[in-house]
Amino acid sequence: MKYNELGIYIHIPFCKRKCYYCDFVSYENKENIIEKYIESIEKEIDSYIVDDYNVTTIYIGGGTPSSINSKYIVKILNKLREKLVNNKTSFNNIEITIELNPGTVTKQKLEDYIKAGINRVSIGLQTTNNTLLKQIGRIHTKEEFFETYKIVKKTGFKNVNVDLMIGLPNQTIQDVKDSLQELISLNLNHISVYSLIIEENTKIEKMISKGKLNLPKEEIERNMYWYVKNTLELNGYKHYEISNYAKEGYESKHNLNCWNQNEYIGIGVAAHSYLNNIRYCNTSDLEKYIDNMNEINNKEVYYINEKQQIEDKKKEFMLLGLRKIDGVSIQEFKQRFTDNPIYVFRKELEKLVNDKLITIDGDIIKLTYKGIDFANLVWQEFI
Repeated sequence: MKYNELGIYIHIPFCKRKCYYCDFVSYENKENIIEKYIESIEKEIDSYIVDDYNVTTIYIGGGTPSSINSKYIVKILNKLREKLVNNKTSFNNIEITIELNPGTVTKQKLEDYIKAGINRVSIGLQTTNNTLLKQIGRIHTKEEFFETYKIVKKTGFKNVNVDLMIGLPNQTIQDVKDSLQELISLNLNHISVYSLIIEENTKIEKMISKGKLNLPKEEIERNMYWYVKNTLELNGYKHYEISNYAKEGYESKHNLNCWNQNEYIGIGVAAHSYLNNIRYCNTSDLEKYIDNMNEINNKEVYYINEKQQIEDKKKEFMLLGLRKIDGVSIQEFKQRFTDNPIYVFRKELEKLVNDKLITIDGDIIKLTYKGIDFANLVWQEFI
């Protein structure tokens, strides 16, 4: 019997303080509800039947998962270990990631994470410039990041990602160079680099609209991106997805599975899932989520976003695949859908080739350097 790979995402929506740019479903000052929320997470895990799948990745994101007591993370993982007792991949061989922020972890928490099975951590740094950190609402300093990283390594974690952001208000190319050089000196095996996106109704949007903060010009933001790309590649990192760089063998398997259109289950408030050709999400109302998990058959907790037909799957496969720097394999598309993407998307591909946004070389359809800069235009062709 063939078991499809499955990823599991767990959403922990609690933070010490919400960052000014964040539009994720997350909450400050909700300590009184954490225990009930974790009980609801356990109930939702129990509601799924995953015996016909092979779970290969678990990702605990937020929010700030490391801001809550580690006993709750341990409870979730113990429940998953119990649930996956007959999983094809042993629990110890599943890639299990947790997001953490500097200033929210201790040596004891990290030791608890390792004992529970976590083998990968993702640290939210964003920049090593303390003034910029303060301006975007981060609660930590550069010094706290290095102290956290030191504890992470000392505790025994070998698979570590650090997040950087570019295009921050008042950020200069020199700021980016300084942050990058300090991270390269740590010999990290994975670095994620995100361009700041200004979302509606965030604190940073209001600050910018009132003239309190100024964004760098688009040309400068693009120069930041290409400086990061070139520098990391010169230092042995593979640029494998639009925002991600890894030393060989350290690519994020959880994220790659999503970009390869594999299925995943999202557990928790506002978590998204992709199962049986249906994309759906949980309610984003925290109290409603907890109430409805006491009545697991209450469908109000779930909202279906899309029931995919085969044509939808083909388009999405192209869109997700063109996030990867290695691009889309024509042969893999044929194996999955029997059709040839060169024929199915002949109009879209011809336009993108003429605009010099993609290349088609042998078996591979991929972004050009220009296409990387204008990736949104490429992806729009497959929506």
